[in-house]
Amino acid sequence: MFTWIGLAVFIFFLLLKITAPYGRYTSTKWGPLVSNKFGWLLMELPALLVLVLFLGPVFTTLSAPSWIMIGLFCFHYINRTFIFPFRLHTKGKKMPLVIVSSGIFFNLVNGFSLGYYFVHFAIYTNAWLTDMRFLSGLVIFFIGMLINWKADNRLIHLRKPGETHYVIPRGWLFNKISCPNLLGELIEWVGFAILCWNLPALTFFIWTAANLIPRALSHHKWYKEKFTEYPADRKAIIPYCI
Repeated sequence: MFTWIGLAVFIFFLLLKITAPYGRYTSTKWGPLVSNKFGWLLMELPALLVLVLFLGPVFTTLSAPSWIMIGLFCFHYINRTFIFPFRLHTKGKKMPLVIVSSGIFFNLVNGFSLGYYFVHFAIYTNAWLTDMRFLSGLVIFFIGMLINWKADNRLIHLRKPGETHYVIPRGWLFNKISCPNLLGELIEWVGFAILCWNLPALTFFIWTAANLIPRALSHHKWYKEKFTEYPADRKAIIPYCI
């Protein structure tokens, strides 16, 4: 697990120098391309499948707190796998197969570590439901999820179906930062790490931060280069900070 955390730190610094080539940065230089929506589905699905495979044999033995934790994780990934990609107004856009493959690997490892922990090590009695770590983490998780969903919804509706041009997002948290959607996801997984209070959940957050913070910095730089009128006082992902 600590080797996996070390790899996340390495990836963080790598992504500060090399922008992952998907979305607005997609390039054929990175090899064969696949449909953007199909790529998202392929990347996110393994996290759900691996967790289900692990939990099948112990379905009736897990405690209520464990089921809530697993349910929150699955709730996020059901949205990311089966709903979010098909809401995007990105008809015809593609992403490199290498990005899809790396996403599959990431979700397999994280799904495996969480599933293995819940099957072999998790000891959550019902008393955990009233523990402040669980309660505060739950609140933080849903705050992050709501920020993420609201920001995604605003970004999706910046363009009408069929449009591919980019515009400057405005209003709400977009007046403070370039990427409220990524901030929301960071907050979400901080909450998950707190309410679970275990190493695999913390590791999942570290990996999320290693991917999303450099992504937000890249987006912020791209906006400033593309739009001369881009608000100078906006930060990338944390208001008044980064």
